[in-house]
Amino acid sequence: MNIAKNLERARLFFPDKPALVFEGKTYSYRQLDEDVNRLANGLQTLGVEKGDRVALFLPNIPGFIFGYFAVQKLGAIAVSVNAMLKRHEVKYIVNDAGANVLLTTASLRPEVVDEDLPDLKHVIITEGEAGNDLSLEGLIAKGDSHFKIVETDMHDPAAILYTSGTTGFPKGAVLTQMNIGSNSLSASNHSGVRPDDRLHLFLPLFHCFGQNYILNGGISKCATLVLHRRFEPEPVLEAIQKERVTLFFAVPTVFIYLLNTDTAHYDLSSLRYCFTAAANMPRETALGWEEKFGMIIHEGYGLTECSPFASYNHDFSHKFGSIGMPIENVDMKIADEAGNELPAGEMGEIIIRGPNVMKEYWRKPEATAEAIQNGWLRSGDIGMTDADGYFYITDRVKDMINVAGFNVYPNEVEQIIYMHPAVQEAAVYGVVDPVKGEAVHAAIVLKENAAATPEQIMDFCRTNMAVYRVPRKVVVVNELPKSATGKILKRILRGDE
Repeated sequence: MNIAKNLERARLFFPDKPALVFEGKTYSYRQLDEDVNRLANGLQTLGVEKGDRVALFLPNIPGFIFGYFAVQKLGAIAVSVNAMLKRHEVKYIVNDAGANVLLTTASLRPEVVDEDLPDLKHVIITEGEAGNDLSLEGLIAKGDSHFKIVETDMHDPAAILYTSGTTGFPKGAVLTQMNIGSNSLSASNHSGVRPDDRLHLFLPLFHCFGQNYILNGGISKCATLVLHRRFEPEPVLEAIQKERVTLFFAVPTVFIYLLNTDTAHYDLSSLRYCFTAAANMPRETALGWEEKFGMIIHEGYGLTECSPFASYNHDFSHKFGSIGMPIENVDMKIADEAGNELPAGEMGEIIIRGPNVMKEYWRKPEATAEAIQNGWLRSGDIGMTDADGYFYITDRVKDMINVAGFNVYPNEVEQIIYMHPAVQEAAVYGVVDPVKGEAVHAAIVLKENAAATPEQIMDFCRTNMAVYRVPRKVVVVNELPKSATGKILKRILRGDE
């Protein structure tokens, strides 16, 4: 088993079909697979073998896809490094993974400091001047276009993706061939991906959503990937029109932004499907999107540690506000601290079991034992089920606010705040309070040309929720701190860093 066989399969069936579109250049499946083969041969001459770790410190450019699949063909392990990281963060991940080869760009090269990385033997520059390093272009030009794929076991590691590290150092989630193969196929099945589809890919490839759900999911169905370096509204909207994008994948903040953007002069008629994950989708946004564009935003749930896809809302019957039901071959339940399943309507931790659950945290057996108990992955998310078995996320365990013994789940407060007509984005978080233990605070971004004072927002909350949930303080900001995937970083709002 080797997930790179999906690329070879797509080339076999659709050799001349566009596999990748990027900044005006189109790569057919034949060209993509041949370039991957050339790079795999080049990496092999550098000594890369099965089980070795190769770091990809790259933005969304074709070089990432070349590198990723070349590493897979060798039976090596792709280590994704967030392209926004700086020197000391890069140092930690590359050394922790034990990578001896790293692919990056000339612009990111200053963050890769040779004396910080004693095990690193080769740096390959995929974009820009290579200087004293190797160049991707040079390796591809010299390499043979044929390569015999290395066979791997389904339980062999294929990739290491580092968690965001909200507390302490990031941990490397080890995903196996089976994890990625089964999960990307489930993703493409649930999203109904077809060979004639064109998938927008502006979410970071170094993140599990972009890497597995969209890249591997799209390749598994022989679809076309329309790649962007990042989300930028005008280029993304123009690409939908020009490239006739059919499937749109984004995080909630992107949908919120586009919902409040004038899109009337763009032809978006090619879109037939929208999907979101990675954070809670505000109900008002989902309803507004359907009203404006006539399309439901399908919602998925998961985390890096489960490859990332775990549940889907829904192939047959969509419920607003739900993350749906477990995907094929996956079990989920709401459990108490001892792992006992709780009945519908009761809140507890979401735990997950199935072929999507990671093998381990890289070289961290204690953290692995804490995360995976009796075969179940503890998600750290609080949720509940309804009478029909649909799952709902209430909040992160660590984000729950305890106000004088009352549990306040930020998502419930945020859903009310989003109902205010002036609010574009909202984040609710807890701060230490000397009397009540914690107090509820909120940061909001207002819609363009809208006005509301903190006092008006708090009055709105008092009218619509229990008094202990009402934010004691509201601040209006120009933007909320976010990760590369658009997830709001509440630890920064709380002042944890």
